[in-house]
Amino acid sequence: MSWFESLVLGLVQGLTEFLPVSSSAHLRLTAAFSGWKDPGAAFTAITQIGTEAAVLIYFRKDIGRIVTAWFRSLFDKAARGTHDARMGWLVIVGSIPIGVLGLTLKDQIEGPFRDLRITATMLIVVGVLIGVADRLAARDESGARHRTPKQRKSLENLSVRDGLIFGLCQACALIPGVSRSGATISGGLFMGYRREAAARYSFLLAIPAVLASGVFEVKHSLGESGDVSWGPTLFATVIAFGSGYAVIAWFMKWISNKSFMPFVWYRIALGVALIVLVSTGVLSPHAAESAG
Repeated sequence: MSWFESLVLGLVQGLTEFLPVSSSAHLRLTAAFSGWKDPGAAFTAITQIGTEAAVLIYFRKDIGRIVTAWFRSLFDKAARGTHDARMGWLVIVGSIPIGVLGLTLKDQIEGPFRDLRITATMLIVVGVLIGVADRLAARDESGARHRTPKQRKSLENLSVRDGLIFGLCQACALIPGVSRSGATISGGLFMGYRREAAARYSFLLAIPAVLASGVFEVKHSLGESGDVSWGPTLFATVIAFGSGYAVIAWFMKWISNKSFMPFVWYRIALGVALIVLVSTGVLSPHAAESAG
């Protein structure tokens, strides 16, 4: 991997990680359209450490309160009923599905799931689901014809059941084209949560999974495989951090009163274009040899 490739891919990672458009799909497509080798699942996992560092800094006050309250709840029964302590436990609960499925489906994630036909299908299908969830949320917030606005849930209403459903939605993002934020936020909207609440929990929920995946790939690459170009990869991780932080700040303001429909139409258009390009032989559905 060249330094220019790492610059472009780092920007793509940072700009798309928190938007409901699938960062893994865009990394795969950027490489395919540019004639570069597929950066691979290891590159994606490691550069995501940069975007999660942006989450840690942006939500540092929330995370500090949650971690402190969670540790206190281990020794103080009275502290276990606080919202921050419960959030700590619910982030752990919500991280279980992706941890189990990530280990179980590791070979598929690094191989068959990176087929561009699957990516295109997921872009379209999940795009439609996001659109439906967005319309339901908008109807509740504004009130449909002859109906009064409906109060949607906040994170104070988060239960173990809902946390697990959020976690299952997040696990779907193991397939390129799904989008971690798109799946979890739309899942939250279907369960009746406010946009900001679903997005905030989505970002917090991603921290353990992404950091664990990144650390695993770093350890694996330092060990037996040695197939990562460390200089360019670390450079891409830094670029992903900077661009990712800017996107979080913008996105958290956007979702408070804006529709997800621009992202929905973008996903569908990209998915259709990708199907056409693969069907006509312009792009190969299978990844080229991963970049080293």
